[in-house]
Formats: sequence, C-alpha cells, structure tokens
Amino acid sequence: MARSRCDLRLLLLAAAAAFIYIQVRLFTTQSHYADRLAEAERSENQCTSQLKSLIDQVSMQQEKIVALEEMKIRQDEERAHLKILIHDLEKRSVQKLPNINMVPVAAVVIMACNRPDYLERTVESILKYQTSVASKFPLFISQDGTNGAVKKKALDYKQITYMQHVDLKPVQTERPGELTAYYKIAKHYKWALDELFIKHNFARVVILEDDMVIAPDFFDYFEAAAKLLDNDKTIMAVSSWNDNGQKQFVNDPKALYRSDFFPGLGWMLTKSTWIELSPKWPKAYWDDWVRLKEVHGNRQFIRPEICRTYNFGKHGSSIGQFFEQYLEPIKLNDAHVNWNSEDLSYLGEVASATPLHGSDAVQKAHNMAADVRIQYNDQEDFERIARQFGIFEEWKDGIPRTAYKGVVVFRYNSSSRRIFLVSSDSLRQLGL
Repeated sequence: MARSRCDLRLLLLAAAAAFIYIQVRLFTTQSHYADRLAEAERSENQCTSQLKSLIDQVSMQQEKIVALEEMKIRQDEERAHLKILIHDLEKRSVQKLPNINMVPVAAVVIMACNRPDYLERTVESILKYQTSVASKFPLFISQDGTNGAVKKKALDYKQITYMQHVDLKPVQTERPGELTAYYKIAKHYKWALDELFIKHNFARVVILEDDMVIAPDFFDYFEAAAKLLDNDKTIMAVSSWNDNGQKQFVNDPKALYRSDFFPGLGWMLTKSTWIELSPKWPKAYWDDWVRLKEVHGNRQFIRPEICRTYNFGKHGSSIGQFFEQYLEPIKLNDAHVNWNSEDLSYLGEVASATPLHGSDAVQKAHNMAADVRIQYNDQEDFERIARQFGIFEEWKDGIPRTAYKGVVVFRYNSSSRRIFLVSSDSLRQLGL
C-alpha cells in the first residue's frame, strides 16, 4: 500500500515536471514568435515607408511629365505658327519690299493685336495718302498674337507687308495686380523695331497704332522732319501728336515745338537711336520709360501744334483713359502745309509775352489781347493753373506734358493768342 502511494507521488512529480517543462517551452516559443512578429511589424513599417516614398517620387515624376507635355504642346503650337508665318513671308513679303534703287524716307508700321475693325479704319485712312508716296514710306502691319480676324484683315491688303509676333510664354508681372497687356506691348514693340531696323535695315521708322487716323499732310510732315532728325542730334524723335491739341488750344498748322516730354502716338525715330535703346528696352510701360530723363538725356522731341494723327481708340489696354476729356476733342489738321518750304526751326517765343502775376493771373489772361506768360512755382501750383484752363495736368519724372524747359504753351480759345506757363527757372534755361 505504501509502495503504491510512493509510485503515485513519483508519477505526480513527473507529471508536474513535464507540465513545467511544457510551460517553459511554450513561453520560450511564444517569446520567439513575439520577437519574430515585432520584427515583421518593423519590416512592414519600413516597407510601407519605402512604398510611400516611391509613390511620392512617382507623383513628382508624373507632374514633371505633365509639365513637359504642356511645354511640348506650346512648342508645337509655336512651331505651327512659325511655319505659317514663314510661309506667308515667303509668299508675300519679299515682293512687296521697296525697290533697292529707292531709299525710303522711313518704314511705317501699324502695331496691331486683336481689333480688326480698328485696324481696318486705320489702314484705310493711311492708304488714302500713302499710295502716292509708297516708295518713300513702305507700309507694314505688325500683329502681336494669333487673332485670326486681325491676321485675315492684314493679309487682305496686298500692298502692305505683314509681320507676326507670336510669344505664348506666360507673362510674369513685376508687381501684383499689374495688367499683363503692358508687358506684351513692350515686348511686341521691341521685336517689331528690331525687325525693321536690324533685319530690314531701315534708316528711320514711323510707329502708328491700330486706332489712329492720319492728316492729309502726315507723310509730308515726316519727310521734312526726317531732315531735322538727321541734322540735329539734340532731337531724339519726332511726333505727330500734341497732348494739348484740343480744338480750343490750337490755331497754327505750321507751328512746331520742342518738348522734353515724349508725346508718342505717331512718332519717328532713327536707327542709331534704336540701336541705343534696344538693349535696355523695358519689360513694360515703354512710353513712360522713354520719358525718363536718364533715357532721353539732354535730347528733346519735336511736336506740332495741330496733331497729324487722331486717336479714336476708346477701348484698349488703357481702357479709355482720358479719352472723353483729352483725346476725343483733339483737332486733326486739315490744312495743306508745304513743309518743304516752311521754316522748321520755329519753336515758339516766350520772352515777348506779357507776364501775369498773382492768384488771379488766369482771370487776367482771359481779358488780355496779347500773348501772356504765367509762372508756376511747383507741380501742385502748375496743376492748379492747368486745371483752370483745362489742359493736361499730368507730370512724368518732373516734366509736365508738352513742356520744354518747363514751358507749356497753348492757344487761347482757338485764337492766335498764346498762353505760356513757365517755371521759375524757364527763362534762364532758355537763355532769355
């Protein structure tokens, strides 16, 4: 009986030992698998991270591919437009360039973009007077962009050489909120003038815009003015425009004036001047840039008293700025002037004008029968006086519109009487 109890205890002890052994093995196995599971989780996390990185790289590559595809599309479009342009030039332009035996006075270029109706009105006005002097003033249309209606209209005129400026790159403005049109216009001007002066080697170019009509003596005026440009290096350009050319402020169709303020709006410059300006041409606002003293230096611009161009462009890049007040009332010359027999050195007299002083000087001017001069002290004072007469008040880089040595001259109520607004230093600068 005792032996049986002893055997039972041994069996229980053996079973307990076996149980403990099994538990230890189980614990060891579980620990081993737990370690392997943790390692697997780490590997999975690493794979996931690598996968995300690969996905990001693929996305970046896809974006680059899309950008390259868009670039290729733009390049294909540019190539197609260039092929069309080359075809047009080969077909039409060469035969219309002036006879090599005739040296033109100046090429005349109409700057166009997207207004076919305006362009037609401008061209018809020009052809009315250009046909008889076509060899002296070969005519060009330079279109910026790909407007089909403008191109078709331009190509309808067989006597005009067509040029097309195509630039599909996005415009980057220097300041937020700026109109991109001013950047496109500046780039177009540089391209067109490079073409005419450098490629076609014209000595002079007259620049018109596609919203202008011209006076009957427009070409005679510029033919005579070409001699001024050639003989007087203090003249940077000749314009057909007077900012204060409204009907009530003009009288004499023969009068010419120097101006330190660039008028634009139908103007001529020489190749030598363009070679100087082209390398530093601005990205935008080219006309205000030309008005800077650092650009024109000690040179002036010639302008007529009565305009030889009329701007009818109420709608455009400047959104009709000043149109009703200043542009619409402009008088376009209709008198015949034989410029070759006129003295183009006439630039106005100031010293003989009666000086008027005091706060009521403008009122006194209304009651005078002779030329008068009124002195202004600064820009604010000038603007006050100009406002009372109704002339342009604007200044650029310290210069009033139309001014020469600080003198702004205009007629009184369409009469022969002249009003001279002069700075405190004008007479000294004029040597009077």
